[in-house]
Amino acid sequence: MSEEQNPQVVMETSMGTVKIELFKDKAPISVRNFLSYVKDGYYDGLIFHRVIKTFMVQGGGMDADMQPKKTKFAIKNEAANGVSNKRGTLAMARTSVVDSATSQFFINVVDNPFLDHRGKSPDLFGYAVFGQVSEGMDVVDAIKEVKTGSKAGHGDVPVETVFINSIKLVE
Repeated sequence: MSEEQNPQVVMETSMGTVKIELFKDKAPISVRNFLSYVKDGYYDGLIFHRVIKTFMVQGGGMDADMQPKKTKFAIKNEAANGVSNKRGTLAMARTSVVDSATSQFFINVVDNPFLDHRGKSPDLFGYAVFGQVSEGMDVVDAIKEVKTGSKAGHGDVPVETVFINSIKLVE
């Protein structure tokens, strides 16, 4: 009896390669959503637009001119799945609305337990973890160290653009 494997993706960035295991069993909605963007080539050429070295690196929604890319519909927040926002995990970014995640994601660069599900209200609901860096955390650590500034009304933007060249499913 073979256990069905969690899907893996390879994210090629302008700073190196990151391999990610997706938790299909723990966050099926988030993983299905993320993979639908991956299959469409949606992330190719987008950037990490928010980098906070003591917190996380965020990408998957803006181009190099800080223009948001059109997304699909928002998904249900799976933060109550019991997976913690630990260093190296991927979680869905969202607005203050609980079920507002679309294409943007972040990689935790430290343990961020305050982002975990702690209650039903929007400020306690948390952020859904749906994957984990399996190789290339050194690349994520390099990204978190880039110099940041303000650009187009956004803070914590890398001064030298960090591109997501592509994200591809490992077949």
